[in-house]
Amino acid sequence: MKKIFNLFNLAFTFLILSNPLIAQTKLASLFSDHMVLQRNAQVAIFGFDKPNSKITISTTWGAKALTTTNPDGKWNTTLATTKEGGPYQIKVIGSSTTNVNDVLLGEVWLCSGQSNMEMPVKGFKGQPVENSNQLILKSNNNQIRLFDVTNRISKTPLDSCKGKWLSASPETTPNFSAVAYVFGKMLHESLNVPIGLVTSEWGGTVAQAWIDNQTLKAGFSEIKLPVDSTNNVNHNTPTVLFNGMINPLIPFTFKGVIWYQGEGNRNNSPQYQKLFPELINSWRANFVQENMPFYFVQIAPYSYNNQVNSATLREAQLKTMLNVKNTGMVSTLDIGALNFIHPPQKIEVGERLALWALAKDYSFKGITYSGPVYKSVQIVKNKAIVSFDYADMGLSSFGQELTDFEIAGEDKIFKPATANLANGILEVISDDVPNPVAVRYGWKNYVKGTLFNTAGLPASSFRTDDWN
Repeated sequence: MKKIFNLFNLAFTFLILSNPLIAQTKLASLFSDHMVLQRNAQVAIFGFDKPNSKITISTTWGAKALTTTNPDGKWNTTLATTKEGGPYQIKVIGSSTTNVNDVLLGEVWLCSGQSNMEMPVKGFKGQPVENSNQLILKSNNNQIRLFDVTNRISKTPLDSCKGKWLSASPETTPNFSAVAYVFGKMLHESLNVPIGLVTSEWGGTVAQAWIDNQTLKAGFSEIKLPVDSTNNVNHNTPTVLFNGMINPLIPFTFKGVIWYQGEGNRNNSPQYQKLFPELINSWRANFVQENMPFYFVQIAPYSYNNQVNSATLREAQLKTMLNVKNTGMVSTLDIGALNFIHPPQKIEVGERLALWALAKDYSFKGITYSGPVYKSVQIVKNKAIVSFDYADMGLSSFGQELTDFEIAGEDKIFKPATANLANGILEVISDDVPNPVAVRYGWKNYVKGTLFNTAGLPASSFRTDDWN
């Protein structure tokens, strides 16, 4: 009998320790010491406790809230935050008491995607990040806080993830996303407020792995979704990264999202043209932020072993920017690498993303934040004159020869073309095409972008036709 009793006690103790809903008041994973909360907002705060428990929340900046757990032991409410500042404390009292210390109020961004977002400041083995040593050396800044979500896949949505908030320093930044860190660094330098960066990324992944089951089921019947009996699940199985690495963050209040992904979908750009907008809109719905800014990086030129033309994927990304509200795209046509899918110029990428945020979300005036985007073409005799948005001061090659232009007539056969800039206006011509109807630029896997606006931001690859 004593043996049975001891086994019962052991089992009960294990149950208590392994189930935080029974054992104690618990906050969701992002709510931990050294965190950053979005300033001047009604921010979501959520967690777990025993079912039907009263939860009282107080803060040292003065905000308070009261809620009750549901029958599943989950609770969710909001807190009013004030202007930037800290450090503060959050106290949560339920069946037990828990404190979150050293909390800053500032700007918080979610940074996601695949390996080019994952690439750390120190680089990958044999694949450097330019000027990484200087970035690391000067990265000591307690006002920039970093949280990296540990990689995890799941066939069902999870409520928690692993990770912890760290202050930026030469000890922490080498292993943190280079693009995300540079983005946050530029925001901090420009705004002089605390910055929180949450990275949730996994190399070599497809967009459908980052989208929830309901969205895929409703709009993509061709995509096979995992079920309980599904075997051989990996990081490219639809929904599994949303379940394991995004759902645990919902509905945390972010200022916005930066995203660097696309290589994994390059073989099916027509599908990506539908998938990517649905990813954006579904994340906004899940985070209950209809207008959440979403800025992304167009995939860089790379050889891809001369397989499917990745220019069509770049076009799908460009169309997303043109058709989905509150989005912005960074062109990297000038900083690709022929034999490396991870270009080393991550500082340029992070800073170009920050320009979008500073202009659109923080009201910085007078700065150019996008590279030239194709607008229209006019045919004058044997010459194509191409117009662009985001080029108010005209175009420039900054002394380089303009390359990778093609032109075609009614036969739809493209010939190499000569491009010139006349007072900042692009003219394209070819002796082999006396009656042109269409122009293409950078329409292949690897190019070295030579067309910029006068702010030095590169144009995206483009075509004026819609031929297959």
